Formats: sequence, C-alpha cells, structure tokens
Amino acid sequence: MVRPLRIKGRRVFKGKRLRPERVPEPGVRRGPAVRDLLDEALAGVAARPTRLILTTLGTVLGIAALVGTIGLGQTAAGQITQRFDLAAATRVVVSPGDRADEQAATELPWDAPERIKRLNGVDAAGTFSTLQVGDDLVRSVAGLSGQKDGHQLPILAGSPGLFDAVRAALRTGRYFDAGHDKRADKVVVLGKHAAERLGINRVDSQPAIFVGDQAYTVIGILDSVSGRAELLDAVIMPNGTAKLAYSLKSPDALEIRTQVGAAQLISRQAPVAIDPNQPESLQVDAPPAQGQVRRGVETDLNALFLLLGAVALLVGGLGIANVTLLSVLERVSEIGLRRALGAARRHVAGQFLVESVIVGFLGGLLGTAVGVLLTVIVSAINEWTPLLDPRLAIGSPFLGAVIGLIAGTYPAWKASAIEPITALRGT
Repeated sequence: MVRPLRIKGRRVFKGKRLRPERVPEPGVRRGPAVRDLLDEALAGVAARPTRLILTTLGTVLGIAALVGTIGLGQTAAGQITQRFDLAAATRVVVSPGDRADEQAATELPWDAPERIKRLNGVDAAGTFSTLQVGDDLVRSVAGLSGQKDGHQLPILAGSPGLFDAVRAALRTGRYFDAGHDKRADKVVVLGKHAAERLGINRVDSQPAIFVGDQAYTVIGILDSVSGRAELLDAVIMPNGTAKLAYSLKSPDALEIRTQVGAAQLISRQAPVAIDPNQPESLQVDAPPAQGQVRRGVETDLNALFLLLGAVALLVGGLGIANVTLLSVLERVSEIGLRRALGAARRHVAGQFLVESVIVGFLGGLLGTAVGVLLTVIVSAINEWTPLLDPRLAIGSPFLGAVIGLIAGTYPAWKASAIEPITALRGT
C-alpha cells in the first residue's frame, strides 16, 4: 500500500500534487460552519413547538396588521380617487376674469356651450347665472292669500345643457329644452328643497309659482346634483326667459363635464375655444391632477395605518425578546457545555441570533399571508378592487426577520456572557 507523503503541508501521491490540506494552527479554535449553525438554530427552535407558536404569534399579528392596514389604505384610496374621478375630477368651470376696467372685461358668449362641445373630451356643457330679483318673493298658488307667505329663494338661469353638465337627476317632471329657451317660455325647474318650501311635490297638474307678480309653470323637480348644490334650493329658468324678465346680459359661468382624465387638457383649451382673442381674460377652475389626489389620500391614510402597524410590530418584537431571554435562562447548562467544548462567545451569540431571525421570518411570512387575505376578503365584501404594493408583500417576511434580529440582540449577548465554569457549577 502506497501512502502519500506530506511535504511542507502538501500531499504527494504517485508523483502528483494534490490539494493542500489545511491544518489548524495550535491554539486557534475553529468555529462552527454556517450550515452547522443553522442546523443547531433550527433544532433549538423546533424543540419547543408550543413556544414557537406563541413567540411567532406576536410577529404574525404585527406583520398582518401592517400589511392589512396598508393594503386596505391603498384600496380605500383607490376607491376615493375613483369616486373623485366620477365627480370633481371631471368638472371644469369657466368664468369671466376679475378686471378693473369694466369696459374691457370679457363676457361669456351665449353660445359658449356649443363652442366647448367641439373639443374632444367634453361630455356636456351649460351656462349658469344668478339673477338679481330685488325684493321679489316666490309664492306658490296656495300662498296667494298674503304677502307673508312668500319665500326668499335664489332665482337662477341656465342653458338646457346645465343639468347634464352638473349630473342632475329628476325627482319628477322634465327639464326645459332649447325650444323653451328660444321662445322665452315662462317655465321653471325647482330644486327639491325649494319645492318642499313651496309645498309642491308633483307636476302632472302643471302647478304654478309666482316670482314677484310674474307666473311661471313648474315642469320639473330636481332630486340631486353634483357640483352645484345651490340648484337644489333655487328656482331655475331658461336663459331666454331670464333675458326677457330680468335683462340678463351674459352668463356668470360655464359648467363643463369632461371625460375622465381630460379635465386638465380641457382647462387649457377652453379659454381659447371661447375667446380666441383674449383667452387670458377668462378664469378657469380645474381639478388637481389625479395623481396628486391619489398620493395625498394614500399619504393621509397610510400615516394612520403605519402607526397602528408599528405598535403591533413593537409588541411582536418584545414578545420575541422575552421568549428568547427565557430560552437563554433555561439553556444555561447547554451553553456552558458548548463553551467548555471550545465554542467562543460569538458562536453562542450567533446561534441565538439565528434562532430569533428564524422566528421573526416565520412570523413575517405567516403575517404577510394573513394581511393579504384580510385585504382581499374586506375588498370582496365591499365590492372593491383590492390594491396592494407587491414590494410590501415580498419585503414583509424580511422585515419580520429584521425585527427578530433586533429583538434577539440582547438575549444573545446575555447568553454569550455566561461563563462555562459558572454554568456547569449551576447544573
């Protein structure tokens, strides 16, 4: 049998040089390999399954609260911005600018709605005006017996497209149309609050009201609007009727309803379409960009939910720290034996740190699953579209591991400080 020769730390076999064999220097301790450290930590964690469940429970609740609250916050923000898109984000209002020189002040033309409708992205447009009626009171037929029965109600004028522009809904009756406007018919539409004050709840019998000494036929009652809440308290008549009865010279404002996402573009094009010569003299009220609204809502909601999640994570971290410290006290003899067999302080500390990281990672993994499931269930119950940042779902288990690492630092240091002789004497 041919044996290899060792020459200056190298083995030679049949004339071939093999890989050098590392021989530890005398007096130098070799620590356990990473694999061995991980095996020991897993064995220590799995040795007490009941305690493992109770320890990870705090982290599970903390991560679940964090993922669930942020997920629900993002989902709620998406629903809020979606509703904002359907109402305020599609509304643009154009009005004459404030000018010191009244002769140079720009007036809105009566055909402004027709000019605006030529723009791509406009769904509806209509003019709106507040009439100055002086001391004229509004009375229904039932209130003709005395002046005291009159009501001081707002009298407004609008074009036929106003109701569509403000998303109005009828309780009963109909709107006035272009024919009423052109003929200056004495017809009005009442807001629901104005109709209640006048005692009118149906229009099939063609009820009449009096504004001052002028009679008007009520042809419709509004039930709801979006963007012009004052319409519900007012008496609305066609522009042609207002020009004849109250010498209305020009509209006060132009209400525009755009398609979703077109408001910013229409707000820039509207002044040019209405008055190409002096577009800067018109004032445009447009909604903020949708992204800004979404970010603002998400920031406000996430600030609250992050605080709740942080408190839950703090409780979970304290639970890991307490249980790990208790484990150190119970395993003093094991720690002393390891130290006596050559394990250094860092090896003992590393084992307990790895155990804490494993517990935190398992808690984070389960908590992420619970938080995602909670977000989906709540969204399904409310018929929402669940929204969740994938980075949060991926990073939450590692956040649990970081919490475990922080929570296990003090217990690991405590375990590494145990002297082997003191530990073996206490057994």
